[in-house]
Amino acid sequence: MNFIKKLFGIKKTGEEVYSGNFIIATLNDKVMPIDRGEIYEDPLDEFLQMNGIGEVTGGGTMQLKSGELEYCDVEIQLNSDEVNDGQIKAIIEKLQELGAPKGSKLIIEKTEQEIEFGEKEGLGIYLDGINLSDEVYKSSDSEVLAIEIRRLAGIKDSTLRYWQGNTETGLYFYGDSFEHIKNSIADFVSAHPECENCRIEQVA
Repeated sequence: MNFIKKLFGIKKTGEEVYSGNFIIATLNDKVMPIDRGEIYEDPLDEFLQMNGIGEVTGGGTMQLKSGELEYCDVEIQLNSDEVNDGQIKAIIEKLQELGAPKGSKLIIEKTEQEIEFGEKEGLGIYLDGINLSDEVYKSSDSEVLAIEIRRLAGIKDSTLRYWQGNTETGLYFYGDSFEHIKNSIADFVSAHPECENCRIEQVA
């Protein structure tokens, strides 16, 4: 495995032990734990309970050895001991409605079945953290940069997805098309001092 840490936020009280049917939604989204809760866990939990399907019982974020976020998990307990295809479909549709990127998957523990899903595509821009001039670093503001990239690409999601490593900083953006995001910001990236030496990768 190429990750070293998983940050859990288990929703559990006292010594309560959950029983029943569990599924794990592994989301190919480089989102921070607090944002993971707001974007996925809370609205999904509300949907599951409102429809009598189950509840969200926890979540986690996987990190690479570098510290960069790799993906996140949402753990779901179903009310039924049986696997209901209609409920599984409804969960996937809800997660896609919430913005689940391509490369996500739903793991049904009881049957060990894995179902791939996701519609959004993702772009990561990695900024040079060591080779630019001191003047650029003194005036740099990654959040302002991210806001402008979202505006140019027409991305409505205002969540700041980022990672700051020893030699570079990653900013991540999700939309309907990787190529659209890339083409929309091409002129801006080529001219902006903070983006000198940057690299762009498709992350979903």
